[in-house]
Amino acid sequence: MAEKIKAPRGTFDVLPGDADARAAIVHAADSQFRRAGYGRIETPIFEDTALFSRTVGEATDIVSKEMFTFDDRGGRSVTLRPEGTAPICRAYVEHGMHKLAQPVKIWYLGQYFRYEAPQAGRFRQFNQIGAEAIGSDSPVVDAELIGLLHDLLVALEVPSLDLRLGSLGSPESRIDYREELQAYLRANESELSREVIERIETNPLRAFDSADPATKAVMQSAPTMLERLEGQDAAHFDEVRALLDQAGIGYTLDGTLVRGLDYYTRTIFEFHSDRLGAQSQLGGGGRYDGLVAELGGPETPAIGWAAGVERILLAAGGESQESAIDAFVAIADAGQSRRAAALVGELRNAGLAVEMDLAGRSMKGQLKQADRLGARAAIILDADGRAELRDMRSGEQTAIDPADAAGLIDPKEPR
Repeated sequence: MAEKIKAPRGTFDVLPGDADARAAIVHAADSQFRRAGYGRIETPIFEDTALFSRTVGEATDIVSKEMFTFDDRGGRSVTLRPEGTAPICRAYVEHGMHKLAQPVKIWYLGQYFRYEAPQAGRFRQFNQIGAEAIGSDSPVVDAELIGLLHDLLVALEVPSLDLRLGSLGSPESRIDYREELQAYLRANESELSREVIERIETNPLRAFDSADPATKAVMQSAPTMLERLEGQDAAHFDEVRALLDQAGIGYTLDGTLVRGLDYYTRTIFEFHSDRLGAQSQLGGGGRYDGLVAELGGPETPAIGWAAGVERILLAAGGESQESAIDAFVAIADAGQSRRAAALVGELRNAGLAVEMDLAGRSMKGQLKQADRLGARAAIILDADGRAELRDMRSGEQTAIDPADAAGLIDPKEPR
């Protein structure tokens, strides 16, 4: 027997029984985003490596450790996309979307790739759903985007939601704070992990994300940007909070929130659920007011978020199950196969979800299969050309004309 080949570590197969739960997320997102005026965008799975090294940040874990990067046959360095915002901003600039009415409001769904340690809800190949509003610096947009993710998670019945809210201020206001934080880290260098020490000059804010116990203890007393907000940055954040309060969306202020990407400015946020354990984050995002200009476009404020589809499914506790069908066509003998196939075609054309036996089962076996598929009705064709409609819940059977079958079965979804 040949050796079995398995999927690469950190990847997964989406089996038919899992598809409905995923489709529910897409359906909920699409209907919600349409109502809010967001159109769907799709970008390539791989991009020029420079797109991510320039925008995400050379000192981030994503760029330094986690990207799947390779040279194509022309010697060009390309990378499987590790996140969605930079590609969308690239498309915004490349296609002149700044000429459209602003803000441009878009959402996306797709596969992303990061080389990190696989664990529950975290994979090397994963799916994200996200939304972006590019072209407005209004705090109303911040609140709208946060509200969209909140409402989506509520609609999907994700329990124990915890919104953590913070601000990184503007790049200009962050200069003095960055120097203050670097001085604090240097003063406590003996207690910090080697990785944090190596990032003091390049990315000191990442110290807040360290899992090292000694570093975490030091960071409990570290100054935060949230405590240093003033002027327009403070006014912007206060208005975001007021809008969330008005909408009845609860949140926790978190000065240690920094996110994992260098392009964030001002408002940042994350949604968590304790159903996920220690790795509790469902999704998050924030403002990135300098990213479009970084990619050669005009100065353009923007905000967005991304959420992990697998993490949402895990938190919501959705179980794999086969999709129920409207009816199952059973036959008394193989001579009725053509008649059954014709009836199945007619019923499907009428908008019903219908299956028939394809494995030569006995009548008892066919009715068991109908039950396994969740069929609400079975149409039994006998050898004499007659037909009966069986209610799979009650077991009651009624003689019918097969031509009337479509009108006798209520579809599980509107036709």
